[in-house]
Amino acid sequence: MKNHPILIGVIIVILLLSIPLIAMQFTDSVIWSMADFILAGIIIFSVTQLILVVLKTAKYPKIKVILVTLIITILFLTWIELAVGIFGTPIAGN
Repeated sequence: MKNHPILIGVIIVILLLSIPLIAMQFTDSVIWSMADFILAGIIIFSVTQLILVVLKTAKYPKIKVILVTLIITILFLTWIELAVGIFGTPIAGN
């Protein structure tokens, strides 16, 4: 798997997107459209690839931790904004 970063990203996307897909089968609380799945897939894949680049290119472990933490924080803030719109930006959900 070490030589296949794209495959790693695809597997992570499939695993994470299967959670809302399965939840939609059991509850009416989760309502995702095809566009939601596509956008989430693009975001998750991009973040996984960015994290893999950071882990491969950053020299020092402390820098790796800081950069990966920053990437994941930005991911969560973007995800929350798309979901519920806590900041009130034009991309805000609901």
